[in-house]
Amino acid sequence: MGLRAFLVISVLGLLASCGGAPEATSSSGAAEPQKIFKWRLVTTWPKNFPGMGMAPEKLADRVRAMSNGRLDIKVYGAGELVPALEIFEAVSQGTVQMGHGAAYYWRGSVPAAQFFTAVPFGLSAQEMNGWLLHGGGMALWEELYARYNLVPMVGGNTGVQMAGWFNKEINSLADLKGIKMRIPGLGGEVFDAAGGTAVNIPAGEIFTSLQTGVIDAAEWVGPFNDLVLGFHQVAKYYYYPGWQEPGPNLEFTINKAAWDELPEDLQMMVRTAAEAVNNDVLAEYTARNNQALKELTEKHGVEVRRLPSDVLAELKRIADDKVDLMIGDDPLYQRIHASYHQYRQNVMNYNELSERALLNVRAEIEGY
Repeated sequence: MGLRAFLVISVLGLLASCGGAPEATSSSGAAEPQKIFKWRLVTTWPKNFPGMGMAPEKLADRVRAMSNGRLDIKVYGAGELVPALEIFEAVSQGTVQMGHGAAYYWRGSVPAAQFFTAVPFGLSAQEMNGWLLHGGGMALWEELYARYNLVPMVGGNTGVQMAGWFNKEINSLADLKGIKMRIPGLGGEVFDAAGGTAVNIPAGEIFTSLQTGVIDAAEWVGPFNDLVLGFHQVAKYYYYPGWQEPGPNLEFTINKAAWDELPEDLQMMVRTAAEAVNNDVLAEYTARNNQALKELTEKHGVEVRRLPSDVLAELKRIADDKVDLMIGDDPLYQRIHASYHQYRQNVMNYNELSERALLNVRAEIEGY
């Protein structure tokens, strides 16, 4: 072996021992720049609305940081680019890449979407997260939304909501008759069947509608957001429990074509950020609602009332009928309902020995 050949072999051996040959570069000697993706995200909430309105902002911030700016998501509040209740279509059609809202707003075109926000007397927030993330719900949700060119992800949960604000006492089912109430989703259908009139309007219009008599009652979320919107200034009675939304799940929706364009690592960052925001939203509402309720009752004199048991029982009967009608003969709807119902039954059995048992004992011992 000549000296030249020996030197070549020695250099190659040294490179191998240090981790292999140098990485490929462009003809100019520099690494190819990574593609920058710029997305627009539209929401059903006012810009920077406390709690749920901050969820998309937090997702955008986390994705931007994790991706080192490779995926830059700009958030637009309700009405800035798209009307609040039209974001489903905007994302589905690719007008924008992403949305944040609640699936029951789309019940007119996708009735079964309501399973993925709230079913009256259905799953709590903790139970909903269990069904979606570990109980088979997510696969069914993805299958449903694939029909509309969408990829769904969890986007937060506000926990058990309040039944709503009224200027009239509710002592019987007859007291609901003739009331015009802002209440969306299946809860709205149940309210209609109980003798009231359900109206679906976005957050920014509720206060004025109550103040001017366009509606007589309204449910929005719970003390944290309701205090911010000032409903205590235009309604006297605050009713519970939130039979209509026991654990309302919020959603991120992504246009399928835009999603498929992302490399795998960016897709994982979006999923990770969505699940982190999902946990953060529920934690914030859990912390803020009790503080806000204290202010509403002690500072503003709001009267908190429980809906009568016979009223709740009748609303539950109507809700069961509405769910059966919604399912119809669509095989996918039937599979979604079967999965939801079976999971609900199983988790209720366990919660009798865990959540409910603990709460009952705590109340008994501490005198609540």
